Amino acid sequence: MPNSHRQSAKFRFAPSPNGELHLGHALSAFLNHDMAREAGGAYLVRIENIDQTRCTPALERALLDDLAWLGLSSDAPERRQSDHLSEYQAALQELERLGLTYPAFMTRGEVKALVAHSERAGNPWPRDPDGAPLYPDLDRLRPPAERARRLDAGERHAIRLDMAKAVAAAGAGLGWTETGSGEDRWITADPLAWGDIVLSRSDAPGSYQLCVIVDDAAQEITHVVRGLDLYHATAVQRLLQVLLGLPEPVYHHHRLVLDDKGEKLSKSNRSTALATLRREGFSPSDIRGLVSL
Repeated sequence: MPNSHRQSAKFRFAPSPNGELHLGHALSAFLNHDMAREAGGAYLVRIENIDQTRCTPALERALLDDLAWLGLSSDAPERRQSDHLSEYQAALQELERLGLTYPAFMTRGEVKALVAHSERAGNPWPRDPDGAPLYPDLDRLRPPAERARRLDAGERHAIRLDMAKAVAAAGAGLGWTETGSGEDRWITADPLAWGDIVLSRSDAPGSYQLCVIVDDAAQEITHVVRGLDLYHATAVQRLLQVLLGLPEPVYHHHRLVLDDKGEKLSKSNRSTALATLRREGFSPSDIRGLVSL
């Protein structure tokens, strides 16, 4: 690790309290903690509870209890997204000021029907790196007068990023430093692959992609260590960091803990939940062994 990061390095483990922590979370938490200690830096815990319909105080207490049992308590008070809604709103307003957003009125059902109709006609719909259909361009192309009329009528809508405009505004050379392979590599970002991403919905004042970069900047995170399932999402996060003038962390995407079918662990799989393993008599050292540390 470069010496320039050794004194001020900050790492974070950022779980969402919408279910029990499992072995995959344990691997990420251990790596963040251990790498922070190796760098002489700080290990921070962030509670990503922006989704108030699924995240509960009871699950948060259980999450923190699991981390304390593993010996991975935060070096500073935990940051909760629910306490910082105004910061996400300010970031959203800045992107709106830059002319990079638009209101999106289509429902999930309408999008699903449009995609299905296109594919039945033999026209494959473009999809993002996670396999989800890209958002149609209908809302982005709506005349301003129609947008204003629908907004004035109080129609429910999301705010989406005009990805093509955003990429043009960010300029050339977008990418990030990746250390997951054991050496520093420069990765060229391709945020266009994600289409016009959601920035906020009526039931969530900020999307994951927006909140995470605001949080990382606020906590002065220097190293983002997380699973390979978020590797491609880094392209969007780097784009938003550039647009909002936020610092650029170093990224390290680690292997995933897989189930016996070779699939990523799910919070619905109680057999790998830390609370279950704890009740069965496993120790923190046993958990390290189960995740091959």
